[in-house]
Parts: sequence; C-alpha cells; structure tokens
Amino acid sequence: MKRTEYDRKVKEALEYYEKAGIILTDEEKARIEVADFELGIVDKVGLEILTYINTERVCAKEMVLTPYQTCPEHKHVPSYGMQGKEETFRCRYGRVYLYVTGEGSRESISAKMPETDVTVFHEIILNSGEQYTIMPETWHWFQAGADGAVVSEFSTRSTDETDEFTDKRIVREPKIED
Repeated sequence: MKRTEYDRKVKEALEYYEKAGIILTDEEKARIEVADFELGIVDKVGLEILTYINTERVCAKEMVLTPYQTCPEHKHVPSYGMQGKEETFRCRYGRVYLYVTGEGSRESISAKMPETDVTVFHEIILNSGEQYTIMPETWHWFQAGADGAVVSEFSTRSTDETDEFTDKRIVREPKIED
C-alpha cells in the first residue's frame, strides 16, 4: 500500500472515532494500523485498528470500517501455547454485519458479497450499543453498513499474525511503500 493511501485511511479512521465520541491521545492516533490484506482494494477489503493493549492475557482494540468495507473471513487458531482468541465485538457507531459459522445462506445475507472467499453466512447484525462474542476457532467475517462503523474489541491475547484466512491470497501484515 502506498503511504498516501495509508495516511488517507488513518485520516478517515480518525473522523469515525470522532463520530463515535472516542477520544484518543496523539500517541494513540500515531499508532493506528491500516490492514489492507495485500489485496490492493483497501476501501472494499480492509480495516483500521487501534490497539490499546495486548498482553499475555487481554487485548482491547478500536476498529473502523468505512462504508461497506469488509474484514475478510478468518479464524483465530491456537498459537504460542494458548487457545485461539475469544473476542467480543461491541458496535460503537453505525451498523456491522457479522457472519459466523452456523445456519444461513449466501442468498439471505444483508451485507454485500465481499471480493474475497467466504464460507459462513450465519448473520448477526450489530447496531450501536450491541455486542456479540466470538469463540476461538470460529470462522467469521464482518462488514460495515452504509454509514461505516466503529467496533470495540475486547479479547484474550491477539495474535493476528497467526490467523487463518479462507482466502489464501490474504497477507495480514501491512507493507507500506513510500
């Protein structure tokens, strides 16, 4: 991803945090990560993340998805001698379409089909103030609605670098070019 595109997505994320009433320090603003998954379509498949804390036991993040932006299907697998990550998503702003393992079909979802491989279609819709907990090793993907979304994540230790993705083209660690 080009530095200009990365900076544009950080600026967008800051606008969404402001809409959600989330106050960040200058140091936190400087740590916002843009995950483009190396697909070159960050406005469609991507995620902006601020990690407040990630210790051996707990993790807290704020995630931004711009309108219809999708975090691709993945699961948190055991790593570093621990179970996969258990995470609770709490919608702070907008609407999030969350899809997990369970009943549901491609034809019945509310989200737009992403430009990545997906296999799970059990739909959970989160509006501001609503939350859902995803257990370890559960396939899931999520997408913002028309107004974008801000989602707080509370979880056990995050090891994003070990996540398994359904779409084998995906690379989790961003690479920024000047």
